[in-house]
Amino acid sequence: MILKRLFDLLLASVAAVILLIPFLIVSLMVRLTSKGPILYWSQRVGKNNLLFSMPKFRSMRVGTPAVATHLLSNPETLLTPIGSFLRRSSLDELPQLWSILKGDMSFVGPRPALFNQEDLIAQRTAANVHTLTPGLTGWAQINGRDELPIPQKVALDTEYLQRCSFGFDLKILILTFIKVVKKEGVTH
Repeated sequence: MILKRLFDLLLASVAAVILLIPFLIVSLMVRLTSKGPILYWSQRVGKNNLLFSMPKFRSMRVGTPAVATHLLSNPETLLTPIGSFLRRSSLDELPQLWSILKGDMSFVGPRPALFNQEDLIAQRTAANVHTLTPGLTGWAQINGRDELPIPQKVALDTEYLQRCSFGFDLKILILTFIKVVKKEGVTH
């Protein structure tokens, strides 16, 4: 666990420096294309089911309900003018480097559930997945992302819990990079 935390700190620090210009450009794009704050702070469930605030570049209009996107009746109508681009490119996730530096998240782990996703939280707790630090990416993310039903997502999170290692994390990071470049598994 110490090696994983040191890796997270080192990689997040390097990424923050390298991504400073893209971060500023995306911030400006969000500000110029829609009203409201640049960042959206989402209440998420972290390690041991403790809540934390996770930042994302705002891709939805102000006033959008705080629910999983697939639960919205017509999410495309709630996207900001650049929201779809931010989500498909995963640029909306950049501010989560803050959560990694702070220790609320890791680069690899189960994606943090929204505070109101009781079914996902309950199933993860029953499988002891809640003992893991949530991640920017994870085994479930690269095996389906938005398309996975909750039981399948929890099964993949459980598999990650059982296979957790530095080498497996590196494999997940490499596969995530490939998926992001190919824009696979994003529905909005």
